Amino acid sequence: MFVAKDYKQWTTHKYMGFVDEGEITVRSGDGGAGCISFRRERSIPKGGPDGGDGGKGGNVLLRATRRLHSLYDLGSTRYFKAQNGKPGRGKDRSGKKARDIEILVPIGTMVKAKETGELLADLVHDNQQIVLAEGGEGGKGNRHFATATNRAPRFAQEGQKGRE
Repeated sequence: MFVAKDYKQWTTHKYMGFVDEGEITVRSGDGGAGCISFRRERSIPKGGPDGGDGGKGGNVLLRATRRLHSLYDLGSTRYFKAQNGKPGRGKDRSGKKARDIEILVPIGTMVKAKETGELLADLVHDNQQIVLAEGGEGGKGNRHFATATNRAPRFAQEGQKGRE
């Protein structure tokens, strides 16, 4: 057990909560699936395809801020995952794009790849940011696959997977 003899010794001790390095895992969101839908109205009995596109998955961003002085504020969170994009809908309505996740770190943070140790970024300016993992693109709806020979496609594209 540590017992501080005076205030200066207490504030400079390792139990004070200053964290200089850490390891996190991030995953971006998957893209939403495209929609299979056909136009249906009373006056148009055999309308063409009108499936909307899926929404883009969320990105994971790392942003430097001068308000932080330590990685202690990341807390015990070591895994960050962005949301997935919403699927497309009928009547040519696209799915909603997912929100991005922004991780705040102090200025001077160096970002390295876990596997290779390669330096990805050195965040030295206030509000400088990088994209750690880009979200997957949304899938295409069935209206994109209509051709002269296949005017009513019954398939759509799945969204791309997010990156880790």
